[in-house]
Amino acid sequence: MEELEHTCPHPRTTLTEPAIFARETSCECRAPHEKLTITQARRGTPVDRPVRVYADGIFDLFHSGHARALMQAKNLFPNTYLIVGVCSDELTHKYKGFTVMTETERYEALRHCRYVDEILRDAPWTLTPEFLEKHKIDFVAHDDIPYSSAGSEDVYKHIKEAGMFVPTQRTEGISTSDLITRIVRDYDVYARRNLQRGYTAKELNVSYINEKKYRLQNQVDRMKEKVRTVEEKSKHFVYRVEEKSADLIQKWEEKSREFIGNFLELFGPDGTWKQVFQERSGRMLSYALSPRESPCNSPPRELSPLRSPSPPSPPARWHNARPSPPTSPKGASASMSSMSEGDEDEK
Repeated sequence: MEELEHTCPHPRTTLTEPAIFARETSCECRAPHEKLTITQARRGTPVDRPVRVYADGIFDLFHSGHARALMQAKNLFPNTYLIVGVCSDELTHKYKGFTVMTETERYEALRHCRYVDEILRDAPWTLTPEFLEKHKIDFVAHDDIPYSSAGSEDVYKHIKEAGMFVPTQRTEGISTSDLITRIVRDYDVYARRNLQRGYTAKELNVSYINEKKYRLQNQVDRMKEKVRTVEEKSKHFVYRVEEKSADLIQKWEEKSREFIGNFLELFGPDGTWKQVFQERSGRMLSYALSPRESPCNSPPRELSPLRSPSPPSPPARWHNARPSPPTSPKGASASMSSMSEGDEDEK
């Protein structure tokens, strides 16, 4: 048992290291490798006997569609050991076409996919029984669409007939061909982009005339970007001015209301100023109507001994004044005669 644990590779429990490369001589697995059915594999296998699933491809411009296919292959069974075969540049250029990435770059891209346990370099284009036996492969995972190549209508036909094929689903909207189509469609954009980043026209396989055209377009784009930046800054400046103007108007209105309120409070019909004016007017009127009294401690005025006091002036006569009562009968008759004489004079 200890020998089996050391000789049979187990699925990685951590993601701190990339996947290993398969040995070219033979499989490292020394565990008893009896043939499994899909039902047995789905029920689960012992830890030292993982289900060895093989998935092959070109994996050029490794993208999410590739990763999702490998994720499905990894999760086909409870105890899966996923081996990924990557075809070499020679085979790929011969049967499918030119690739963007080299075989070494494609190997390294697959090694760092979290679902891959082992990478098999220079994988065969068609799987033979000898190859399957050599690497102890239980099942082959691929999408179910017939793959016509190398003079065959479906290179996986014999695998399907042997009951070793397990289908996976393609991811719609993403493929290596789609990515290349996007680049070709927007070729001018990417050429200008790389010229701007320092690549030469020779590296980009761009003619002299196209190089000058792309550089002129880049200058025009930079000028447009500057104008757009100035416009954005101008809009921001105008917005700030409007915002500050609104604040100033609001403060001015508040101060105006405060000033008007204070003015009405001071000079309004019931304002403080009216009350102060009424109080002062009342004090002045009362002061004018009540004369001052002479001081109590002022010295009395003495008459001069050389001058006799002047007789008191007779009181003013009023039409309605009543004469003082006579002290004697003669005085009474005299007063009556004087009154009658006065009446006659008035007439």
